[in-house]
Amino acid sequence: MPFTALHPELGRLDATLSDLGGGLDWSQVHKARPRVPLACPECSWGLHPKVSRYGVRFFCHDPGRPPSCELSNESWEHHMLKLEMAAAIRAAGWYATLEVPAEDGSWRADVMASSVDGTHRMAWEAQLSPITLEDIAARTERYVGEGIRVCWVSPHERSPQWISTVPAVRVRPPGERAQPWIVDDGLAGFDFSAGRWVFREAPLSEFVRWALHGQLVPAPSLPRYRRVYRVIDGKEWRFRRSQWWTSLQSVGDQDKHEAMRQRQETAKAEREAREKEREEEAERRRRAQEEQEQARRAEEAERLRKRQEEESRVYWEKVRQEWAEREALRAKEKAEEEARLAQQQAEREERERQALETARAWWARLSPQQRTELFAAVAEHAWRDSNLRVEIPEKPVMSSEYAYGVPVYSQGRRRILYGVVRPCPSLVASSPQVARLHALARSSQEARELAAVMAEGRVTDLDLPEHEQLTMC
Repeated sequence: MPFTALHPELGRLDATLSDLGGGLDWSQVHKARPRVPLACPECSWGLHPKVSRYGVRFFCHDPGRPPSCELSNESWEHHMLKLEMAAAIRAAGWYATLEVPAEDGSWRADVMASSVDGTHRMAWEAQLSPITLEDIAARTERYVGEGIRVCWVSPHERSPQWISTVPAVRVRPPGERAQPWIVDDGLAGFDFSAGRWVFREAPLSEFVRWALHGQLVPAPSLPRYRRVYRVIDGKEWRFRRSQWWTSLQSVGDQDKHEAMRQRQETAKAEREAREKEREEEAERRRRAQEEQEQARRAEEAERLRKRQEEESRVYWEKVRQEWAEREALRAKEKAEEEARLAQQQAEREERERQALETARAWWARLSPQQRTELFAAVAEHAWRDSNLRVEIPEKPVMSSEYAYGVPVYSQGRRRILYGVVRPCPSLVASSPQVARLHALARSSQEARELAAVMAEGRVTDLDLPEHEQLTMC
């Protein structure tokens, strides 16, 4: 890759050639070696000038350069940006020298701009490689410590994190040869009417000239104004910038706007304080009126209380008398109610006992073998008729809710009542809900008895043999 660092003497030679204007045919420069021998500041190897296909002047090592020379590894983009900055510095009337090291070796400026009288210097750094905020701040402090102003320049598509922590800008390379490099981030103006910073764009050459002549300065953005907005491709983006390159007028406008805002906030605080004081005074008057009204009401309430106490005494005396009479009547009614409930309980228990005896007699007609056979038939019928598997209890229990039949449920997470096995026909009337369910009878005789009392329900005859079955009632 072509070598891009320039010796100080080579910088002066390049400035002299620039001052000559268009009289030189730079397409012929590469054909003649300069009369003054040029050497690489890093490895002291010989250099010769060349012109790129875009018409940009640069210098290359002579053949046989040492492979250890670090400056020979510099990227083309880095070199192009440094040449653009150097050209802009010279166009602004300053001297530009590339790759200027410090006397103690603590820094090395990509491009050092020097005023004509030599009293002012400003370093221009083309920063392409990643760098931490701490490192770039330390490098900036080293320049400031020697009285050198500095501006960091990034050509990346996205602005780096350090864009607003040190004096810096982002530049956009030209899309075509005739177009200039554009500063599109890091440069801003303060819109006083809107009370915020606004992104500005400018050609790199103009930005360099303004910065060198003090028309632009790096200025901090006050905390209230650090949030800025920008429309990119029709979409509004939000950024945070704590430092800008801007004009002294914009710095003053920011200070004026902040002072105005503080005055407005102070006036607002004073108005709110006065309003609060008026509200507190009104509250004090209201409380005083409330206290007077409360005192008057207390006196009225005391008079009313004494009158009510007398009325209450007479009333409660009458109430106690009426209460005693009612208690006596309630005690009598309670005794009668308890006797009635006891009789109803006895009758209900007798009905339940008779129903239980009837149910036991109904189920006693079947032997254990017949019961086993019955529930096996129920499971088989459910599977054959409804493709449903039902749970057959190991010890079937009669349910008074289902006329002392045995309820059978489907298997699975949702247990659904499939039917009631052998509800007692004589007890269906005492369990009305059974009349609408599915009853499973062992024989046709049982099915006829159940059908007679279950007009709304469904009766299934399992048609089991009558062996070992006792006589039906």
